[in-house]
Amino acid sequence: MKTNNQNMEVSGIESKFTRITLTIISVFLLFVGPTYVPYLLSDVLKIDYIASIGIGAVLFIFGLVMLVYLIRKKVIS
Repeated sequence: MKTNNQNMEVSGIESKFTRITLTIISVFLLFVGPTYVPYLLSDVLKIDYIASIGIGAVLFIFGLVMLVYLIRKKVIS
């Protein structure tokens, strides 16, 4: 059976800097993905509104999956 330290080493989340960076990225994707990204894509870059909402939803789901991964690895308690 693996200990908690071995799980951390296998997943590559052993440094404090990496843990903090991954947490900030996941929270950033959760908040910015469905709000600012569709606005920037549709209004500034003139991409179709539905496509920009789709890209924002994909970023939100990616941030959510990343957050669940970090919680399961006990990076976020």
